[in-house]
Amino acid sequence: MKKIAIIGAGNLGIAIAEGLIKKNTFRAEQIIATRNNLTQLQHLEKLSVTITNDNQFAVKEADYILLCVKPFKVEEVLQKLKDDFTSAKTLISVATGVSLNTYENIIGKDINIFRAMPNTAAAVEESITCICGNTKDEKVSNEVKTIFDTIGDSIFINEELMNAATVVGACGIAYVLRFIRAMIQGGIEIGFDTQTATKIVAQTVKGASELLIENGLHPEQEIDKVTTPKGCTIAGLNEMEHQGFSSALIKGIKTSFDKI
Repeated sequence: MKKIAIIGAGNLGIAIAEGLIKKNTFRAEQIIATRNNLTQLQHLEKLSVTITNDNQFAVKEADYILLCVKPFKVEEVLQKLKDDFTSAKTLISVATGVSLNTYENIIGKDINIFRAMPNTAAAVEESITCICGNTKDEKVSNEVKTIFDTIGDSIFINEELMNAATVVGACGIAYVLRFIRAMIQGGIEIGFDTQTATKIVAQTVKGASELLIENGLHPEQEIDKVTTPKGCTIAGLNEMEHQGFSSALIKGIKTSFDKI
């Protein structure tokens, strides 16, 4: 019976643990969650998850080690754990900007290593997680994908695109929420109260996303279904473009990428 250890189980680690249990990918008894402050993991313990502040114990017991610490803590944490890794274990890290080569140099052993970039929608099982790894073992890769599919959907990409994935997939949550906020403000200006505007806008954005996911079409093909000659939709879209809507968004994404 394989086990998974979640090292540094903060909000993301907790969301993954809950997703694994809900989707029956791992039973609670197969999950070990570590954190300095165990009081924040007590609800997992009630589900039969093993909670501990002993990272070495967790690594020794587990087959998959999911590293959920901040990037600046990666080397410090792994230096204390590297002797507990064996070739049978798989390391998965969600730390931003730390390369596969860095993990290989720290661990110093020939093990399967993966980087993953989920986003905060993991809390509602709607994350998109981008994954890259140092192995061609499809079985292991599929098992890692299954872990992240419990919190949404996941795809494999080349490692050189991981920073871009961070900007579009993780930072992208903030971009979309800012767009939603602006739509709500516009809705209030034309007559809706805040609660009603928020409900309409949130569901509209969800619906637009589902159209792309389910139909697999380019956004412009769906836009064409809404715009009619001399209609209010095209008038609004054109005014947004005149004010630099698309350009501002593209520049923002590029600025975030340059910063990362």
